[in-house]
Amino acid sequence: MIRSILLTTVLMASGTLFSQKLKPVSYQDGAQKLNGLITSNAGKKLPGVLILPAWKGIDEEAKTAAIELEKQGYIAFIADIYGDGKIPADNDTAAKISGYYKQNYQEYQKRISLALEQLKKNGAISDKTAVIGYCFGGTGALESARGGLPVAGVVSIHGSLAKDQMRKNEQLTAKILVENPADDKGVSQQDYDNLIKEMNEGNADWQIITYAHSKHTFTDPKSPDYNEVMAKRAWNHTLLFLKEILK
Repeated sequence: MIRSILLTTVLMASGTLFSQKLKPVSYQDGAQKLNGLITSNAGKKLPGVLILPAWKGIDEEAKTAAIELEKQGYIAFIADIYGDGKIPADNDTAAKISGYYKQNYQEYQKRISLALEQLKKNGAISDKTAVIGYCFGGTGALESARGGLPVAGVVSIHGSLAKDQMRKNEQLTAKILVENPADDKGVSQQDYDNLIKEMNEGNADWQIITYAHSKHTFTDPKSPDYNEVMAKRAWNHTLLFLKEILK
């Protein structure tokens, strides 16, 4: 009995808990296989949240968010942006491949759209869906709004705020929440100002919350940038926003 309890504890600590509660979903972008994860409440008619992971692909932060969102009554789907066999193994590769999708934003928007379709196929109510994203995924959340994807709102969590200034500012129908760490060296004042200009010109319902004493990956417990107090506040702000727009 004791051995069984210990084994269960070890398995949970190793991340097996994620695999027990999140189910794999394979889907396609043409010939490219994509491997997402969905919460165990898939198939029920519930509001849905699409999670866009950081630049190394599906990670523990995204999985934890999905499980916590399920507890709040949402179906959550974690997108695979890069595809089977293309997950970066190191930061240099991650920077290169994520940079490709930032530059080729229409391909990024397409991969997000395909993941959104999977979320809805698995029970999410069509007009009650949102996108949240971390880092590279936070950029994707903004691209969801820029691309006019059919979602009620988006949350960019320490994402890059910049876009190519040659791109025209378009109408933005999705409500937008940006969770911005005050000490993120990857976000310039110009990026910040340009985003506000873009959202105003797009007549968006927008909000930016800036978190003091917080560096880039302040919400990730495994990061040296982790700020527990601000991370909890950011998550509560995310839940408040989702409750407003989806329930």
